Amino acid sequence: MIADNLINQEAEAYADYFTSPENSLLNQINKETTERHQQAHLLSGHVQGRLLSFISIMLQPRYVLEIGTFTGYSALCLAEGLQKDGELHTIELRDDDANTAQKNFMKAEKHKLVTLHRGKAIDILQTLPHLWDLVFIDADKTAYIEYYEKIVPQLSDKGVIIADNVLFHGQVLDQPPKGKNAIAIHEFNKHVLNDERVEQVMLTIRDGLLIIKKKQ
Repeated sequence: MIADNLINQEAEAYADYFTSPENSLLNQINKETTERHQQAHLLSGHVQGRLLSFISIMLQPRYVLEIGTFTGYSALCLAEGLQKDGELHTIELRDDDANTAQKNFMKAEKHKLVTLHRGKAIDILQTLPHLWDLVFIDADKTAYIEYYEKIVPQLSDKGVIIADNVLFHGQVLDQPPKGKNAIAIHEFNKHVLNDERVEQVMLTIRDGLLIIKKKQ
């Protein structure tokens, strides 16, 4: 499977045009990350960012968890629906990205609502006691199942998990998938599918999103 053929580029551009614009700071973060970061493709970007914002605003979460901060773009989108006394906890392994994200949180004046944790996510998750209303997983693909199993018991009744990169550049469509990340993501997708505690919908936005909630 060739990743460039997975999503029609004209359709993506059309969706981008007809999606409400990001605010000026998010636009600045988007441009700076794209121009300066060697792994700019990791950024959620405009359309996906607006979807994260929409979901957050609809849920009005008190506690939000993000695994994989990068330069802070997605965290700021997720923070848009936070309750006034809400908290967003985001985890980043790489110091350079964490430093950039923290600066962006200060610029957005969200640093009092956003707590940035540095280090290995699975270790940090053990220290966070909250029931999560909204979770965004966008980190080490080989650890998705481990993160998921830690998070599901701490999901609130209205809680939603959003897992990113669940199409993994189209490589999950190969039979069988090749490469450790594609294999790990395919196994994660099957794991969620077979989990009787939850229901889910997969969206073909960008590199694929899996939206998961507990069965009522």
